[in-house]
Amino acid sequence: MPNDKDSRGPPEPMSSQTDGVTGDLVRLMQRDLVFVMRFMGESQHRLQSHFQDFIRAELAAGGVTTETHPMIHLFIENHAILLRDFVFSGVSLSRQFRVEEIERLTGDTTSMIRVDIWDQLKSHIETAEKQFQSQAGTLPKLLSAFEKPPGSLGSEK
Repeated sequence: MPNDKDSRGPPEPMSSQTDGVTGDLVRLMQRDLVFVMRFMGESQHRLQSHFQDFIRAELAAGGVTTETHPMIHLFIENHAILLRDFVFSGVSLSRQFRVEEIERLTGDTTSMIRVDIWDQLKSHIETAEKQFQSQAGTLPKLLSAFEKPPGSLGSEK
């Protein structure tokens, strides 16, 4: 769906566009940025192991074991990961912190967290744009699936 930017003429240089969107994101940070907890490492393994044991026991109670279903370990592992991620996502979403709270907790009176976030946003946006540009040569072939078929009803008047 075209927008106003599609018909404005030559685009701005990428660096100024990146600065602009980075600045916009930083201005929206007060409202839109939240910090969430993330369980990592041994905690992930421990909860996943719990769910594997739980699923294995539940299946065995219903007569499904590795003897009757030799490939069941793939099912168990996949579902244990899904359950683990469900639990950790739920806990993380219920414990969100705004940037002001993090600054207060860390004693960041100079807003260095915001400066660091700005730098990281700008760098990652530029990296994403460069990655897209490096693959631009393959786009025409990929996008051919989206072309209007020849002789379609929409092209006749």
